[in-house]
Amino acid sequence: MGELILVTGAARSGKSSFAEKLAAGLGSQVAYIATAQAFDLEMEERIKLHRSRRPANWLTIEEPVALPETLVRYGDSSRVILLDCVTLWLSNLLLREIGTEGEPAEGWQGRILARVQELAEAASSGLATVICVSNEVGWGIVPEDKLGRLYRDLAGKANQVLAGHAGRVYLVVAGYPLEIKSAGSRILAELEEKC
Repeated sequence: MGELILVTGAARSGKSSFAEKLAAGLGSQVAYIATAQAFDLEMEERIKLHRSRRPANWLTIEEPVALPETLVRYGDSSRVILLDCVTLWLSNLLLREIGTEGEPAEGWQGRILARVQELAEAASSGLATVICVSNEVGWGIVPEDKLGRLYRDLAGKANQVLAGHAGRVYLVVAGYPLEIKSAGSRILAELEEKC
């Protein structure tokens, strides 16, 4: 059986670079699932930077929405799958939920979190090791607009779902990874024993 690994951290923390090194260390058969879409020149440059860092022999799959299905499709033929990134995927899903009034449709959060659950189950049930990269977006200033706050809360809940299914969780700060799943699990178990 494979394993789900979550790599999280702030923007420009070094999480993608760490995840790429981790994937390369786990095997030469790496499938890279990219969720970014280039809607402007700045995003095109970001995508080019990520492409330039990847080894030429990695399979690149550009998929902005259908991640659980993509993991099922490639999960048994690839040894390692690197998915970068979950928070862009969440943004893609949330933007599809926005109606003509500029508000998400009723029940949007449940539908998106159900997709996150599907992603977690697909990642943890296949043969491949799946590394998911995600941002911790709630550590900064509270967003000024409602949609920004809804997105921040959604990303936090999604990261909790993925971390719950992950065998390992890494927090990357200033380029340095810290494995937090094992330590966090021990602390939670100790607290539960005391209650």
